[in-house]
Order: sequence, then structure tokens, then C-alpha cells
Amino acid sequence: MFRTRFLFGCLFVLLAAGCKAQDAPRNPKVDRRIEILVRTQLNVPQDWNVEVGARSKSDIAGYDTVPITFSSATDPTKRQSLNFLISKDGNTLARLSKWDLSKDPSDEISTGNRPMRGNPQAKVTIINFDDLECPYCARMHAQLFPDTLNRYKDQIKVVYKDFPLLEIHPWALRASIDANCLATQNPSAYWNYVDYLHTHGEDVTGPDRDPAKSAATLDKLARDEGQRSKLDTTKLNACLTKQDDSVVRSSLKEGDALGVDGTPTLFINGERLSGALPESQVWLAIDRALKAEGITPPPEPATAQQAPAKNPGGR
Repeated sequence: MFRTRFLFGCLFVLLAAGCKAQDAPRNPKVDRRIEILVRTQLNVPQDWNVEVGARSKSDIAGYDTVPITFSSATDPTKRQSLNFLISKDGNTLARLSKWDLSKDPSDEISTGNRPMRGNPQAKVTIINFDDLECPYCARMHAQLFPDTLNRYKDQIKVVYKDFPLLEIHPWALRASIDANCLATQNPSAYWNYVDYLHTHGEDVTGPDRDPAKSAATLDKLARDEGQRSKLDTTKLNACLTKQDDSVVRSSLKEGDALGVDGTPTLFINGERLSGALPESQVWLAIDRALKAEGITPPPEPATAQQAPAKNPGGR
């Protein structure tokens, strides 16, 4: 599930302005043509204003810089300006995005003290920003465990980060907090709890969708798991009662900084995959990461063997 955001990111968008213009004074007709094309190509909402600014010299030969400001007609606090490029002859408008190669996304995500599955020494790390109430996350969880882990065995390790979608999932935050209470004592207890929630989410929601009942169910499930895993009951109860959300909030902030806007979102050695993608696509990304580390991925899974052909003669 993904929260809607108004984004203007393009690698290099070329828009044919189709109008002759000279270097100098601004031409209202050209500005209007630019506005129309930008609105069309970027799907700008109708209640947003698009203002074309004055041109200035750019660092790219043959192009000037032209700022374009997007602003909400209903909320003056929502405003964003982006620099576009316009060719000297006025026939081409371009948007060039630059990324910082000095930073590796995989280094930007903290995984210390997080429960982990797989080989701690593996060179490929799968980080999943997960929402325990999200049905799409449940689908991804079922793909990762056991199929993906069984396929790659000691070649990978998997770490989950909290990213409850607070606006649409009423019990996801509490589930993350309770899971972390278990994790502080026993990583296996954490995974048992996560496994259960990702297969029994509707049971937690309940037929009447009462948040108070869901909270009580989550706490009971955590206490039951604590007993099975022989955790310190007093310590666990204190953690469940306190409901300290600082760890979860920190993970949410971290995800936001990385551009995570929905769940599930995977980072496989820094490569981001958004949504509940088919297992085969996740495996392709893992294979790329392994090859980049000089590791040969496992062979493709064998397809179902064909049944032996029957002897037409019946013998």
C-alpha cells in the first residue's frame, strides 16, 4: 500500500516546445506552452498552480535554466520550485536530475540490534520496511520465508525495519512496539510473533474492527509468545504496558529520508524494490547483488518434472 505523494522526479524528460523563441526577453506564449506541457507530462493536479520563471545561464551548453514553481491553490505552505533546462532556440524543455553517488543507500540504514534471519556473515542484506497490518507485506513475508531463504540459504540475511502506515492501519504501530518488546529479549520470539501476525492479521482486526480489542489481542499474543520462549515476564509486561514508540518513530523517520512511501519496501544491498513484487523479480535483484559481490547465485529452481510418457502399446 502506498501513500500518495506529489513528486516531480524524472531522469531526463524531453518535451518538444514546438515554438521558435530567441534568447532574450520572456515570451508569454512560450511560457504558456511550457506550463501546458509540464502539466501534461507530470500530471500536475488541477488545484496546483504552475509558474514559469525568468531564464538564466546554465552550465549545459545550448541550454538556459528556467525555474518552474508548483504551488497549491488551497494551501500556501505547499510549494516547490524546480529548475528545468530550455534550449536556446526554445524548442526543447528538459529536466535533469542529479544523484549523490558518494552515499550508498545500504549504508544509510541502521540494522544494529535488529532481529535477523539468515547468515550474519552474508554479503547480501535484504532490509524490509514492514507494516505488520499490511496485507501486501504479508504476501512479501510469505515469499521471503521460507522460499527465498531456502533458495539462497547462507548467501543472504534478512532484517525488518518498522514502517507502520499510521493513517490507514490502526493497530500496526502497537504491533511493531510489541514485536520490539519481544526482540529485546529473544530474536526468535520476535520472528515467531511477526510470522503469526502476517498470517492472522484478520483475526487481530476482528469482525467489529475495534482498535481496543485489537490492542488487547496483540498484547495477549506477545505475552503468550513470551511464555513459550521463556522470557522474563516482568520485563516483558513492563515493556508492553509502557508502549514506548521511540524505536518505531526513528525507523519511520529513517524510511522517510530514504524515500520509502509505502510497504513493503525492500533494500537489497541498497537497491530499492517497492511493493509486493513477484518472487521471481525479487530473486533477480538478489542475483544482481550476489554477482556484484563476486558470488554465483544458485541455479534456477527446477520446474515440475514432466510425467513419463505412457507406452502407446500399453506394455
